[in-house]
Amino acid sequence: MDAFDTSDTLADRPTSDDRDTRDDRGDRDAFLTSSARTHRFSYGAPRAFAFGDGARLLYFLRSSGATDPYDGLWVLDTTTGVERLLADPRTLAPEGGALPPAERRLRERIRLAAEGIGSFALSGDGRRAAFTLHGRLYAVHADGDGHPEEIRTAGPAVDPRPGPDGSVVAYVCDDALHLAPGGRISPPDGARWGLAEFAAAEELDRGRGHWWSPEGVSLLAARVDEQALERRYFTDAAHPELPAEDFAYPVAGGPNADVQLWVLGPQGQRIRLDWDAERFPYVCDAGWESEQEILLTVADRLQQQVLLLSADPATGRTRTLARTTHPQWVDALPGTPARLPDGRMLTSADTPAQVARGLCVDGKPVTGDEVQVRRVAGVHDGRLLIEAALRDPAEQQVLLLDPDTAELTPLADGPGVHTVTASAGALLLTSAGADGIRRTLTTADGRTLTVRDLSEPLPYRVGPLLERVTEHRVPTALVLPRGHVPGRRLPVLLDSYGGPGFQDVVAEPRRWQARQWWADQGFAVVTIDNRGTAGVSPAFTHAMYRGFSAVTLEDQAAALAALGARHADLDLTRVGVRGWSYGGYLAALAVLRRPDVFHAASAGAPPTDFRLYDTAYTERYLGLPQEHPEVYERDCLIGDAPRLSRPLLLITGLADDNVHPSHTLRLSQALTRAGRPHQLLALPGVTHMPPAGVREQVMRQELAFFRRELGA
Repeated sequence: MDAFDTSDTLADRPTSDDRDTRDDRGDRDAFLTSSARTHRFSYGAPRAFAFGDGARLLYFLRSSGATDPYDGLWVLDTTTGVERLLADPRTLAPEGGALPPAERRLRERIRLAAEGIGSFALSGDGRRAAFTLHGRLYAVHADGDGHPEEIRTAGPAVDPRPGPDGSVVAYVCDDALHLAPGGRISPPDGARWGLAEFAAAEELDRGRGHWWSPEGVSLLAARVDEQALERRYFTDAAHPELPAEDFAYPVAGGPNADVQLWVLGPQGQRIRLDWDAERFPYVCDAGWESEQEILLTVADRLQQQVLLLSADPATGRTRTLARTTHPQWVDALPGTPARLPDGRMLTSADTPAQVARGLCVDGKPVTGDEVQVRRVAGVHDGRLLIEAALRDPAEQQVLLLDPDTAELTPLADGPGVHTVTASAGALLLTSAGADGIRRTLTTADGRTLTVRDLSEPLPYRVGPLLERVTEHRVPTALVLPRGHVPGRRLPVLLDSYGGPGFQDVVAEPRRWQARQWWADQGFAVVTIDNRGTAGVSPAFTHAMYRGFSAVTLEDQAAALAALGARHADLDLTRVGVRGWSYGGYLAALAVLRRPDVFHAASAGAPPTDFRLYDTAYTERYLGLPQEHPEVYERDCLIGDAPRLSRPLLLITGLADDNVHPSHTLRLSQALTRAGRPHQLLALPGVTHMPPAGVREQVMRQELAFFRRELGA
């Protein structure tokens, strides 16, 4: 608040409008400043939980506070409830350092923005942890003296994995798999060993490429040959003295990486696992079931068939244990396919009417239309531990499912989004709802513990109005300015993702913080999960088969009209739309093809031509471009450039290796050639994940753009 001397005259005092403007600017800057220094209120929050030593130990990563970006490695002893810092990155590497390129790309694939210790892996006994810091390898014993030991390596190390007793650590250096102590164990054959390829890490949720056998006798390792792939190049225009960086990228319709799995034995033995890799090129998951068996999950190129295979590590021969098929594509259900402890096969299957994603045991359905299964977290107390939606797709519950009787027992059933991590009878429940985020650890003997959260409290308690609209019952959310007076007409800001594989409209408080800030700037903020997005039903998700643009735009426009009919304060003559990635595609698509509905757009990192995007994602939904060229042409935005009649702000990170900046630049080039005015914001050095501070600066520029174009 501004203070004023009581002796000033009335004429010298600011008007109420002046005070409102000044206060508005202060509130606006306070939120953005706080968001930037806390990385969207995430610094200090615990993450990456892993149980060890029969659930006696709970490991996790957390920084020292709300403004500290450097995550350290912590352990909670569940027998005493005491937390202990095992590794402090500021102590280990006070001088900092650059990340090896492979580590940087691995973090980008899993959307890891934290600094310090990015990830860790446990030994088989769960008493030791290994991690890297700026390419240096460390190991620490949870019951030791608390001092991490630096381990000598052949060079910058990536993705360390300790063996069963922690005495040996496998790691990747310069595309080769090494042991410490020891040396290189992968042959120098020109391939990359031990790391997941781009398609697996970005699209198939497999972020690793080597696995120890249970007794530490052998390693299962991925061999990745990318010689047939196209190269993508990045040049830092702000530093012309630096050479260009490049990497292999699997373009839709083009070759994929050749991925093989090899068993590397103690005496130099090498056994290749044998399956029909030409027909099933994608390795979705892999791991050891015992010293005598490896389980792996593979998929065909269009992901219409997924196989669970059993492999003999001594011979490499495989046999099929389970097959999941779908005429469009098989949506991955984490935790499946799998073998249950009693030997039965757990697979996923849509219910007959495609109302729900369900589970089958040995081919027999054990869930019905009332349970939308989203993840199988394991087995607990002899029953399946699942995350599922029961009532509202915006919420998620944690339940126990008896695979014999189909009986459901709720473990976390209140409003909000609940997730679980489990091991040896212990449960860590994370509950995110209107009141914030709670983490509750229940030990096997029934004691309750908490894991401290040092993050800054969320600034807003947001209660978005969640509604299902249109004949398709499309989920929507509406956020209004705090203190909004009914009857005051507001310009609309559509802030949606809209693409497959992601659900935007969820009852999770962190999702709505920035949207409340946008609303407080004078907008009615609307979020819409059109058909094709995740979480509602298989039929809803598969509506995007063989086409993105038509169903996305149809549902966004129809849902917006339905909300406008319900809420008179939404001024549908002033509609802006913003988004990033697929949301950026939606934003550009909206003003290019429906200028009658959408009046200004800010499109961040939009994939403007899916012929330039990756194989595993694009072909899953659109098919092969050689077989369906009309689908790709229909969803391409470049040809729409001459029709632009609304203000458009294009934003791209010039170091984006996911949606390459060429997507944005080609659309800008087409607009320029067609004489269509637009704005272009290019961010040097920024990847697909804008770092802390950059996102908030971009929001400031977007706000100025929408206020100018919509008269907010």
